[in-house]
Amino acid sequence: MRLNAVFTALLFTVLLKGLSAQDQNRWQQACKYFMEIDMNVEKHQFKGVQTIIYYNNSPDEINKVFYHLYFNAFQPGSEMDEMSRKIIDPDPRVGNRISKLKTEETGWHKIKTLNHNGKAVKFHVEETILEVTLNTPIKPGAADTFYMEFESQIPIQVRRSGRNSAEGIEYSMSQWYPKMCEYDYQGWHPNPYVAREFYGIWGDFDVKITLPKNYIIGGTGYLQNKNEIGHGYEDEGLKPDNSKKEKLTWHFFAPKVHDFFWGADPDYLHNIAKLDDTTDIHFFYQNDEDYAETWVESQATMIEAFKFIEKQYGDYPYRQYSFVQGGDGGMEYPMGTLITGRRPFPSLVGVMIHELMHNWFQMLMGSNEALHAWMDEGFTSFSSEVVQDHLFNKKNAKPELNLQKDSYDGYFAVSKAGIEEPLSVHADHYMTNTAYSSGAYNKGAVFLKQLEYIIGKEAFDQGMLDYYKNWSFKHPNPNDFIRVMEKRSGLELDWYKEYWVNTIHTIDYAIDSVYDDKKDTKIILERKIWEERKNKVKNGRMPMPIDLVVEYQDGKKTKTANFYIPLDLMRGEKPDEGQYGERTVLKDWWWTHATYEFEIPIKFKNITKITIDPSTRMADVDIQNNSWNNK
Repeated sequence: MRLNAVFTALLFTVLLKGLSAQDQNRWQQACKYFMEIDMNVEKHQFKGVQTIIYYNNSPDEINKVFYHLYFNAFQPGSEMDEMSRKIIDPDPRVGNRISKLKTEETGWHKIKTLNHNGKAVKFHVEETILEVTLNTPIKPGAADTFYMEFESQIPIQVRRSGRNSAEGIEYSMSQWYPKMCEYDYQGWHPNPYVAREFYGIWGDFDVKITLPKNYIIGGTGYLQNKNEIGHGYEDEGLKPDNSKKEKLTWHFFAPKVHDFFWGADPDYLHNIAKLDDTTDIHFFYQNDEDYAETWVESQATMIEAFKFIEKQYGDYPYRQYSFVQGGDGGMEYPMGTLITGRRPFPSLVGVMIHELMHNWFQMLMGSNEALHAWMDEGFTSFSSEVVQDHLFNKKNAKPELNLQKDSYDGYFAVSKAGIEEPLSVHADHYMTNTAYSSGAYNKGAVFLKQLEYIIGKEAFDQGMLDYYKNWSFKHPNPNDFIRVMEKRSGLELDWYKEYWVNTIHTIDYAIDSVYDDKKDTKIILERKIWEERKNKVKNGRMPMPIDLVVEYQDGKKTKTANFYIPLDLMRGEKPDEGQYGERTVLKDWWWTHATYEFEIPIKFKNITKITIDPSTRMADVDIQNNSWNNK
């Protein structure tokens, strides 16, 4: 059952006051934003007033605070511009475009006034970071107030945010306001913006946006004055008379989110689909003769997707979600997404599902995706494939193969190319966009599918629900996730996280030899440790448990038997998944040993085939040596 609105509001209020995360015992900061902005659509600029109530739930006195000023990245010579022009594989959406922006096409924030508890403070702008030196520290347990007046210019659409997108959307407003940086148990996180990932504080957002009355807005938050606005928001039968107004003020409230986005265009069509009695799904899109019908067609599919996601990964706790045409591809935000809309049905629904899943693995978790991008992008890639398999491949005997084709192949390609970097690298500091994308999306997704292989599907599925229940709204890190899975499975899994996240060691197991030992059959398996290849890639150093499946003839019948070899580092074994006939649990394979020898009570002549991990969930870089056929 979905959390009802009253309970959800109470939950948000309790969390906002800074109570520690129940049994997780980790403090986290909280805030309340009050913003009013007035748009000048002729100049593509706006004036803003912002008040933040900042709750210091840490044990520390805070002497400085930092804000993100994302729009400042869209200026020639910026760090984003420099990185994009110098990296060997630039994002084609950025390339050298920032370097060529004209003055009126750039983005900027100008801070006019900044007060802390009513007194002016010194501040310094370092491109996309505003550094503020406080006159008096913020005491532990205090709720201090920051007041700011600012002016901003909206850049031409380059990456994610901006005006006049390639599809003709007037405003894609993401990362658009001075945003307080996060302070957690690792300190401040004032990362310069170079077009990668984000991290933010849980807070309530009260936002008023004033712009010409012909614009329609969709995005984060619940519209508070819908019967003044119209445009498809109003209650049935209530049509506001705005004929004498030149501008309208849209008033939104969003509880317990760590960002706020919106899109605006005079030509949006606005549809609302009901998920249930309490939750609405909004769609904002152009009246495009080639693609508008596709947006209409997608609505029933997304309702079905929502219902499956809630069963698989936990309840959606808000009363609204919005799919808003805009941006430069697909980009997730709390309670909605900006996505490009000129897509055929499979592409549109695929992106919608992917961005929707971000609301579980980033917007509800709030992990530091700048430091652990794979916990967002990888988990989202994995789960979105699970959802699409449910929606479109229900008769497929092995729907997981779609995930393994895309994510596994992407991981293998970068690993074998010798450009892979560990998942522990900060998102901003990957040397190539290819390594970053492959790590965050592909290797992050493989992390989950391979974990399912290690602990078993039932424990894995339950563990994913445990993760939601234990860590939503609490900024989990990799250790938190792996402990959830350890508790659910009863296995030790720190070795898995350490190998897969902190190294680029790969997996390569092989069937070395099979011998006729008269009554029984002797098998020798090998973990192939290759010191280097032509491209200097180290391989085979990551140990794993092994499912070894033997096909054999028993009279006229073909049977299978599973000989399961636990890894000693696990301190246990996964339950029998019941996939491959009768299972025999063998002694542990010690991680220090490259070979493993054992006998099976099946006559050599009766064996037809032996396979290591026929499910291919283990990310073995060379599956050609994983099978043996008895000729």
